[in-house]
Amino acid sequence: MRVVGLFAGIGGLELGLKKAGHRVAAMAENDPVASSVLARRFPDVPNLGDITRIKKLPECELLACGFPCQDLSPAGGTAGIHGEKSGAVEFVLRLVHASRRRPKWMLFENVPFLLSLKGGAGMRFLTQRIEDAGYTWAYRVIDSRAFGLAQRRRRMFLLASRAEDPAEFLFADVGVVREPAWRPGIPCGFYWTEGNRGVGWAVDATPPLKGTSGVGIASPPAIWRPQSRDFVTPTIEDAEALQGFRRGWTAFLREDKLPERLRWRLVGNAVSVPASAWLGRILTGASVQRRPDAEELSACEPWPVAAYGMRGRRYKVNVSEWPGRKGYVGLSEFLSPDARLLSPRAARGFLERLERSRLRVPPEFIRDLRAFVACGGTDRNGPQDKRPDAPNAKSRQRSGASTTLGTVS
Repeated sequence: MRVVGLFAGIGGLELGLKKAGHRVAAMAENDPVASSVLARRFPDVPNLGDITRIKKLPECELLACGFPCQDLSPAGGTAGIHGEKSGAVEFVLRLVHASRRRPKWMLFENVPFLLSLKGGAGMRFLTQRIEDAGYTWAYRVIDSRAFGLAQRRRRMFLLASRAEDPAEFLFADVGVVREPAWRPGIPCGFYWTEGNRGVGWAVDATPPLKGTSGVGIASPPAIWRPQSRDFVTPTIEDAEALQGFRRGWTAFLREDKLPERLRWRLVGNAVSVPASAWLGRILTGASVQRRPDAEELSACEPWPVAAYGMRGRRYKVNVSEWPGRKGYVGLSEFLSPDARLLSPRAARGFLERLERSRLRVPPEFIRDLRAFVACGGTDRNGPQDKRPDAPNAKSRQRSGASTTLGTVS
C-alpha cells in the first residue's frame, strides 16, 4: 500500500511498514533534528514538514500517525488530547475530513494512558471523529517484547478502515502470555523514577525508554547484572537496538555528529520498528473473516486494552498484548561491552526510593545494590562481557527460550 506518515519522528512506524512491503510515499515531521535523520535514512521520501501547514492530504491507501504523547502520558502534563502537543492530532483529523479521496486505512499510535486519562475522554474524542469520517475502528494495546525486543513498551495501536473490518485483521492473532519470571542470574532493568513518581522495574528487559528526564537530560534506564553483581546503563546504540532500529540509526558523520542527549530524545520518542512491521504484515494478509468473541460495553464503562467499534457502539475483545509469537530475546543480547556503570548518585537515589516503595524485587538485587552504593559504584571484579560489538544488533539478538505461560483465547 502507498503510505503517508505524519509525526514521523525518526521513522519507526514508517520503517516497520516498509519492511512489511508497503511503500512510504511521504512523511511529515517538523523537528529539525528528527528531520535530519529522516533525510539520511529515507532520502527519496519527501518531508512535508509542519502538519499545521499542510493544506491537502497526499493521496494514500494507508495514513500512519504516531501523534505526540506528551499530554497523554503520566510523565507529561496530562493535559489530555486537546493539550498543546497531543492536540495536534486534530490537524490530522481535519485533513482526513477535508479529503475527497480519504485513505482506505488509518493507523494511530499512542500511549495506553489515553484510554484512562480524564475518564477516557481522549479516546472517546478520537473514535468519534474517526467514525464521523466514515470509518470503523479497532484498537489493541501491544507490548514490544512480543516481537523479540527486551523493552517493556506498551503502546496502543488503533486501526480504522472505510472498506474493511479492522477487527478481523487486528485480532486475527490473539497472542500468548509471555511475561518472564525472575530466576537467579537473569538481568533486570529499572528506573529510579518511571514517569514523575514511583520506580520502574522489568525482568530481562528495560522499562520503556524515555526521550528525556524532567530536567531535559538523557535518561537511560539502569540494568542489574546478577552474574557480575554490577549495575550498568545501555549505550545509545543499545537503545536503538531495543527499539528495533539498526545500531547507529541516529548517528551521523563526525562533522554532523548529534549530541547524545538529542539522540536519546529521538530514540525514546520513537515507535518500535517490529511492532509496526507486524501491523504492516497483517494488513497485507487476508482477514480471519469473522469478528472475535466480544462483549458490548456501555457508554459509562472504562476502555479495555482491546476493543472495536462503529456507529457509536463499542465491544471489548479478549486478546493478549503479546501477538507475533516471537521467541523471547534476553536483555543481555542487547548490551554492548562498553556499557557504562551506573553513577553512584543514581544508585543511591534508586536505593532510597526502593526502600520507601512497595515494589517487590529479588533480595539479591537489594544486596547487590547496597554493596554497589557502599563501594561508590566501582567495578567489583565480576565477570565482564567480552563479546565484540556489531554494527547491527540483529546479528547478536538470537531467539532464546520462550517463557510462554499460557495461551489467551
